[in-house]
Amino acid sequence: MSRDSLTWETLDRRVAYTCPGFDVVNESVRLPDGTETDFDYLSEPASVCILPFTPDGDVVCIEEWRQAVDRVSRGLPVGGTEPDDGDLEAAARRELAEETGYEADRLESLVTVEPANGIADAVLHFFVAHGCRPTAEQRLDHNESIRVSTMPFEELLEAVREGTIRDGRAVLGVSYYHLIGDG
Repeated sequence: MSRDSLTWETLDRRVAYTCPGFDVVNESVRLPDGTETDFDYLSEPASVCILPFTPDGDVVCIEEWRQAVDRVSRGLPVGGTEPDDGDLEAAARRELAEETGYEADRLESLVTVEPANGIADAVLHFFVAHGCRPTAEQRLDHNESIRVSTMPFEELLEAVREGTIRDGRAVLGVSYYHLIGDG
């Protein structure tokens, strides 16, 4: 297999900073023109985002305090994969139950994206959950403050159109779902 002429060569890699949830990685690289420089990026485990529908067709949404933007953000259940997750669907089911207390009859994969591949190695797997009912107990992480509500999909889509939902993961999931014909 031939190497693309745009490929950078990694000369050295080290974790410059680590905390729960992500690392900041520093790499020494050689660019295609031979220049050597440093490149820093955020490294984190794969994540799942769930667009959960109740049997009545409403969407289970969350409102969560987001310290980085200093406000409550409305969006969808999202979380990182964990070592005990058997696969991505198991991670999606776990995150849905933990953040909302809802469980799904069935999940289907929607799309996988790299939301910020210029600055992070993050991979986000979207799922649509069908038949969601509040049959589990909400089990929030120590640093989560979440309120759960439901709304019709059209109302959620309108909030995305109006820009009142600004969480990029929710915007992407709702938009993609709408783009492919609502399932």
